[in-house]
Amino acid sequence: MTKTFPDRRFNCDTCGNHTTQSLNKEIGSIPRAYETVSATSLSYRSLRMDKEISALEKAIRYMEYLQKRVKILEEQARKAEIVTKNSQVVVDDNVSSSTELQQPPTIKASECGKNVLLRIHCEKREGILVKILDEVEKLNLGIVNTNVVSFGSLSLEVSITAEKEKEFSATVNEIVKSVDDVLQSAA
Repeated sequence: MTKTFPDRRFNCDTCGNHTTQSLNKEIGSIPRAYETVSATSLSYRSLRMDKEISALEKAIRYMEYLQKRVKILEEQARKAEIVTKNSQVVVDDNVSSSTELQQPPTIKASECGKNVLLRIHCEKREGILVKILDEVEKLNLGIVNTNVVSFGSLSLEVSITAEKEKEFSATVNEIVKSVDDVLQSAA
């Protein structure tokens, strides 16, 4: 409810004379200004809520995508075949020094898609790395990366990452057997 004043002139400190009619207009415009501010505030709140809802929808879609991706990766992990072969230890009772005992080579091979990872722990011998790499290439595996670490003075830790070539037809078991044969023949 707005108050109205009779039409008279009065002095204003800032701009001079005002009429009560202009004052009534200004007073009457205050509720409209509140309504405008209130409407703007409501629309701003609804815009904020829309943005928040949109962000939540995006987050939900991304979570669904990640759940599908996890299922795919778990399925690939189940399909990845890992084979480990430990050769037999042969101990000769006539050997006097414990440093002359041979450790059996350990060969681990895993396959995932087009990639094959070989991890070999074997006795350190002259030319053994060249023979292993040559055998891997004979199996139609393209060597991507090789890492060799001398493990003490008597053994090697070899990691080979290879990619299957078009002509590749061996299984992971055949790869392990082939590398083991090379290690046994080099002994």
